[in-house]
Amino acid sequence: MEESMKSPLLSICIATYNRAEYIGQTLDSIIPQLTNEVEVLVVDGASTDTTEEVMHTYVNKSNRLRYIRLAQKGGVDQDYDTSVELAQGEMCWLFTDDDLLKPGAVAAVIAAIKSGHGLIVVNAEMRNRDLSVTHQHRRIEMYGDKIYATNEMENLFIDALDYLSFIGGVVIRRSVWLSREREVYIGTEFIHVGVIFQKPLPETATIIAEPYITIRYGNAQWESRRFEIWMFNWPKLVWSFQNISTRARLEVSYKEPWRKFRVLVYQRSVSNYSVQLYRQYLSTKQANVLWKFCAFHIGFLPKWICIGLCNIYFFFKGVSLPYPKN
Repeated sequence: MEESMKSPLLSICIATYNRAEYIGQTLDSIIPQLTNEVEVLVVDGASTDTTEEVMHTYVNKSNRLRYIRLAQKGGVDQDYDTSVELAQGEMCWLFTDDDLLKPGAVAAVIAAIKSGHGLIVVNAEMRNRDLSVTHQHRRIEMYGDKIYATNEMENLFIDALDYLSFIGGVVIRRSVWLSREREVYIGTEFIHVGVIFQKPLPETATIIAEPYITIRYGNAQWESRRFEIWMFNWPKLVWSFQNISTRARLEVSYKEPWRKFRVLVYQRSVSNYSVQLYRQYLSTKQANVLWKFCAFHIGFLPKWICIGLCNIYFFFKGVSLPYPKN
């Protein structure tokens, strides 16, 4: 059989919705890196903008690119799951539809796959929306690749989970994905995290420390739901992993972060919290009158005051102020 007819080693799976403005740049960063070992699969959740037209121009340019338009939008979790089901590669890179790959990214991942790893986490830098300013040079502060044995899932959880709220750095064996529980994670926005950590992985995992991905910060389609996601959805998922110790889960997220005044002040400082959100999410929570009084009034504080309070807090904690925060 000719090499071009072989099943690919890697499928770069992109779930997209209404990204006509960005997906061309994403594909421009990927296509020059493709070889006969790699395919790109774009699953479109019934975009209502010109994504379909943009995609057809790229399909005509590359025979390593497949485009599948769904009849209706399934949501980010469902559409990524569909992309893995439709992929032809042994490994699936769950890449995003508005971010970029740096030169050498695909080659580095192929090398890691051939080393026998069943999960590869690719580090990233973070820039502003138009990519003109770098906010963070390495999302994972790691300067050498690290390998995790199958009995070291907890170490991987601690080292990488904060970063793994971003799906675009995940490369996972397709057969492992398909063999695991996925339905329960549909709607969490983080199906990949559920698939990875629901039980030990059957093969080693590795983090590629070099930031081969450029993240376009502040461009997530669920920006308006940030408070709900980070205060409720994310902690619920983190604390659902009973095979991970309480100590490790606490390193990633409080069980109910919204109960911490310093968390609410921080959320207010990055415009993720307001009086309206208090009324929507917190006013009916079981808590004493003093807590409700303080939580309500934090929603009124000017942003500059909250930033100042956060600066003071993080100064005495001896860590850098995490702005911007995913």
